Amino acid sequence: MINRSLIRIKTVQILYSYLLSRSDFRLEAAPEAGEGSRDQQIAYSVYLDMLVLLLKLSGVALRGGAAAGRRFDVPVALTKNLVGKALAEDSEVIALLARNTDRLAVWDSAMPEIMRTIENSAAYKAIAGKRKHELSEDVRFWITIFNTVIRKSHTVERVLRRDDNFSHLGFENGIDMLGRTLNSFDDSRATYRNAREALNRSLELAYDLYIGLLRLPVDITDLRDRQIDAAKHKYLPTHEDLNPNMRLVDNLLVEALRQNDRINDYIQEHPGANPLNWRDADLMVKRLLDSIMESDLYHNYMESESTPEEDGEFWREVMRTIVIPSDELAESLESTAIYWNDDIHIMGTFALKTMRRFYALPDNDDNETTDDTGHICVMPKFMNRQDEAFGAELFQYVVDNREKYRDIVDRFIDSKQWDSERLAFMDLVILMTALAEIINYPSIPAAVSLNEYIEIANDYSTPKSGVFINGILSSAIKMLREEGIISKQL
Repeated sequence: MINRSLIRIKTVQILYSYLLSRSDFRLEAAPEAGEGSRDQQIAYSVYLDMLVLLLKLSGVALRGGAAAGRRFDVPVALTKNLVGKALAEDSEVIALLARNTDRLAVWDSAMPEIMRTIENSAAYKAIAGKRKHELSEDVRFWITIFNTVIRKSHTVERVLRRDDNFSHLGFENGIDMLGRTLNSFDDSRATYRNAREALNRSLELAYDLYIGLLRLPVDITDLRDRQIDAAKHKYLPTHEDLNPNMRLVDNLLVEALRQNDRINDYIQEHPGANPLNWRDADLMVKRLLDSIMESDLYHNYMESESTPEEDGEFWREVMRTIVIPSDELAESLESTAIYWNDDIHIMGTFALKTMRRFYALPDNDDNETTDDTGHICVMPKFMNRQDEAFGAELFQYVVDNREKYRDIVDRFIDSKQWDSERLAFMDLVILMTALAEIINYPSIPAAVSLNEYIEIANDYSTPKSGVFINGILSSAIKMLREEGIISKQL
């Protein structure tokens, strides 16, 4: 019911926000060979040594066999510090150390003395008794340690002076470079968890909207019922007031929706799905009722005979032509949930499909649930377990392989027409998500993936994005087939 088209859209949206704001360690660039001053070369050499020292002081086991050097007993307060572990898990840091294994054992002889100096510092004593560590506090701790302890340590300077090109300016600049790397770090794991929760929440809200659209005819009808009752009890009621046409109020589809256990139970558990809890609900329902009663559709319906088919068809047409396209609904949705104006087309289609099956026999498959009346088949949130897992899996594939997918994209960018560094970020996210699907879901035809992501690009990116996405993905699919990575073809 929440189909893969909507899941793709939401995955791209959440990935866009997540990848745009994500901040890992930003490592300093090495000076180009033969370029840069002597002090710049020394600063980068010191920077690498400071990274290694921080990892050793954190008790992190460095890779590199014998070249990694000895492990030392490290105080618990430092092993609990989040920065060392986060650095050790960063792929760029791992790759950097792998290229510089000769530095991994350089601090072994000096470690005990450096450790004692740190343990005697005010910064260490301030965190020694802490049970709970926050990443921001741990970052500040290490910046303080390197500025107040390491920068002034004669032992550290003695180790670094083994390099014949050592200079004090290079030493100072190298520690400053480490400080910039530490300050650049954001807790990407927390950011990741928040993004995953946002994806799950957006999908849940889409189902809330579907249930809310099924409930909306009941709320509109209830308002009309109250108006009729008020007219009967006014001071001088007319004959029409006392003998109203009750056809709208007695609509059989509305009554079936009202009595549907699945809808009622869901709204009980998820109050946000109840239209009466949406922003400016009273005004929205009143204006929608006014629009309905002013329509030819309403007048023709009120003059026709009452049958289940007529009742169902009336509300389907009302929802399709009046309610779903209305500005009143759009304004309420926009101010209630940020995702809903993007979801209304797909969720509206499913709500109309559900109404169309009013009084029809259920298909007796896993995609529908019949309530006790047998009249309304409310769709489940997901059609199957594969769809339920699809968004989270797709998100993870992009996060884990974004650099590999970016490399594929860059291979097919025509530098005469496109500048890869100025590539619209939304286009890049769409391309990476499309590649994740094409590579990791062999059962999804390549043409389906291609068409889906072209549509997303047309709706959510620049006017030229659809053509651009088509060209890059078509080339990438051909290359992936030639390299045996995929077997599917366009």
